[in-house]
Amino acid sequence: MVSLLTKIFIKNAEDVNNPNVRTAYGTLCSVVGIFLNILMFAGKYIAGVLSKSVSITADAFNNLSDAGSSIITLLGFRLANKKPDPDHPFGHGRLEYLSGLVVSLLILVMGFELLKSSVIKIFNPKPIEASVLVGVIVVTSILIKIYMAFYNIRVGKKIGSETMKAVAADSISDTLSTTVVLVSLIVSHFTTFNIDAYAGTFVAVLILKTGFNSAKDTISPLLGTKPDPEFVKQIKEIVKESEHIVGVHDLIVHDYGPGRVFISLHAEVPSDVDIFVLHEEIDSAELRLKERLGCEAIIHLDPISVNDEEVNKYREIVDEIIKNYDEKLSFHDFRVVPGEAQTNLILDVVVPTNYKLSFEAVNKDLKKLIQNKCEGCVAIITVEQSYI
Repeated sequence: MVSLLTKIFIKNAEDVNNPNVRTAYGTLCSVVGIFLNILMFAGKYIAGVLSKSVSITADAFNNLSDAGSSIITLLGFRLANKKPDPDHPFGHGRLEYLSGLVVSLLILVMGFELLKSSVIKIFNPKPIEASVLVGVIVVTSILIKIYMAFYNIRVGKKIGSETMKAVAADSISDTLSTTVVLVSLIVSHFTTFNIDAYAGTFVAVLILKTGFNSAKDTISPLLGTKPDPEFVKQIKEIVKESEHIVGVHDLIVHDYGPGRVFISLHAEVPSDVDIFVLHEEIDSAELRLKERLGCEAIIHLDPISVNDEEVNKYREIVDEIIKNYDEKLSFHDFRVVPGEAQTNLILDVVVPTNYKLSFEAVNKDLKKLIQNKCEGCVAIITVEQSYI
């Protein structure tokens, strides 16, 4: 159904880097979700009343909260697509993450309420009255939720949306919880055991777990997470397509929401090439990043000596020392500045996040190793953290 509606209502559906296309996907999936969840709420509420089952009734209100979540998701996608304004020059893309967080909080609230009502029923059990109609309603709702999980996962991956993935996770949780409700109905119908309240408790725990995981996934991009390694690899490959760009460092990805990613990096270029030629190549690299990845890029031109034998000799020595010290480290901006009394070897060393040693310890260790290996040289090192 969603595939058919996509063909009808979404133009240029494959252009997922286009904010308008992403908004159209979010709108379509949200509207479908609202309709199906309201339909399931009505069906389960009737089934709950007929069977006097606390787990079915609670599951019905869970679907009603899902309909509310879909409305919030819809608002999130619409607001996230607002154009930049003077107060928000980078756009409103992070509103999509906020809407995902609200969805997660609603899941947690519903899970808590269901847990509370189920625990009460454990100590005050009441008989339930299962019937064929009730069973059909419950089975149908399971099939609908499986379908909803499928299309939300598919669309979430397609457009790279954490909000859609959160909704998909909720659908999977609902499928499991409703399955447990179905099992409790069958057990209660064919035996004397009333496990309705215990089934409700199990459902509540699943819902709480889903809400917690979804909240964690939506909070992370708001706080700022490292970029996907494959995305970093693509950036470097695209930039280094230029003839004279020989290296990339100090890469930072600034995420202001899906489709609103800004990149800053330093591109290493030979110092003996005409500056106008290099400037044109930098401009071309920025344009390629925008066309292929939908990113705004700012590239700093970083000239290095590539044909100087003495510089290359010292660079190889320093490279070997740093690799032997720790292969997780890297260096850049290497320069050799000869003087009357000494030769300065200037470089920046990059360490990963949460590195086992302090910046000061790394600086001290490498400075000692380099100066012991390179007689008459002084190592001037700047240690910095990697952001990728």
